[in-house]
Amino acid sequence: MKSATLLGAVNTALADALEEDDAVVVYGEDIGVNGGVFQATAGLQSRFGKRRCFDSPIAESGLVGTAVGMAMAGLKPVVEIQFSGFVWPAFNQIVCHAARTRNRSRAALTLPLVVRMPYGGNLKALEHHVESMEATFGHVPGLKVVIPSTPHDARGLLLAAIRDPDPVIYMEPKRSYHSPQQTIPDTPYVLPIGRARVEQEGDAVTLIAYGAMMREARTATAWFRRQGVAVELIDLRTIYPYDCDAVLDSVRKTGRLVVVHEGPRSFGVAAELIALVTEELFMHLDAPPRRVTGSDAVIPLPAAEQFYFLTAEHIVDAVRETVEF
Repeated sequence: MKSATLLGAVNTALADALEEDDAVVVYGEDIGVNGGVFQATAGLQSRFGKRRCFDSPIAESGLVGTAVGMAMAGLKPVVEIQFSGFVWPAFNQIVCHAARTRNRSRAALTLPLVVRMPYGGNLKALEHHVESMEATFGHVPGLKVVIPSTPHDARGLLLAAIRDPDPVIYMEPKRSYHSPQQTIPDTPYVLPIGRARVEQEGDAVTLIAYGAMMREARTATAWFRRQGVAVELIDLRTIYPYDCDAVLDSVRKTGRLVVVHEGPRSFGVAAELIALVTEELFMHLDAPPRRVTGSDAVIPLPAAEQFYFLTAEHIVDAVRETVEF
């Protein structure tokens, strides 16, 4: 066993994949020589060579477009978008080709490719560097969307994404890159995509979050524990396909639901989960489900970001209102 940050776990998972499968290649802007803007790929080029880990031009559409071609030809490309807000030039390649090739070819072709991207904000950065647009990708048939919140999950889910025969959008909460270390196994392991994790059991209310918002949710959950309120905290881990059974089983027990995400409110992950629960468990609900989300607005400049990003206090208020309804 060894200790790792989430960033270190990502690096370890990439090394795992490069070591076990010669078809895996890792590339992106500045990820070879410099190890990436966050150092997620540090040391991989020197260890595995320039043919396995290399720099690309500053051209996101070309990045993903070449990955589509590589995957068709039998490779397993893992490409890095420097920040999730820079992915939009590649959106055509992701939606029109990566997501549709299996169906278009009637399963004659699969695309085992991964698009990695750091996402999220509250880091005093400009708008394209702090977006949380995971729901956009979750809405695209043919894509899987994964977001870890811990070092253990980051390694296991990334290796699972690389081994997956279909395209995976793997979003890394950069706010959590250097959060407290966690012990992870010395040897490679995978975690199932599409499976949530119940981090803390409770019977008063179900609280669902993922990515960087898990840190705020943990703080809120700990506060309620001290008040004698047993919050059941669930880390969703996969935006699509999400774990319907885990959500429904929990709300069936608690009768209450609060969902947290950093991205915009409308048409978000919280809305989807609340719709699921309302359709399936309406008669089990003891309070209206609530969502704690970002605003339907362009992310403000750093001087005003404290008015946009969520804190544990926002979650505490929503959970209290739900419990006391």
